[in-house]
Amino acid sequence: MGEVRWLTDAEMLAWRSYIVATMRLRQRLHRELSEAHAVSLTDYEVLVVLDSQPDKRLRMSELATMLGSTKSRLSHQVGRMEETGIVCRVPDPEDKRGVIAELTPDGLDLLARAAPAHVEGVRRHLIDLLTPEEQAVIGQGFSRVLEHLNQLGE
Repeated sequence: MGEVRWLTDAEMLAWRSYIVATMRLRQRLHRELSEAHAVSLTDYEVLVVLDSQPDKRLRMSELATMLGSTKSRLSHQVGRMEETGIVCRVPDPEDKRGVIAELTPDGLDLLARAAPAHVEGVRRHLIDLLTPEEQAVIGQGFSRVLEHLNQLGE
């Protein structure tokens, strides 16, 4: 296996800051969405991805990939969202085994109401704290990480 390449102090700072800040940022954004609009951050993210599609619908397997979720976890989540009427699931007409998640009018309305508050939170707790150069570095760096993980099938 070879010698372990232990993290330097600078590398450890980058790693730990990323881990803790990401967790706390997601908790903060979740709390703000939940309190103001009674929607979780993970449900909001489903709504955003579906809204980004031209027909407001997407195969469940593709939705799971875009959200970095497992099919099983997403199935349970979408089931809960379906109970509240903000999404629905329909059979895929092109694949008898496939299922499509679709944004409902209620889901679209919820997204329209919640989006301004969410964007304000993202700005206040992340974007406005960074210089444009730092934003570019973070965007480029994590795009590279995501591409690497996608190639591994994660």
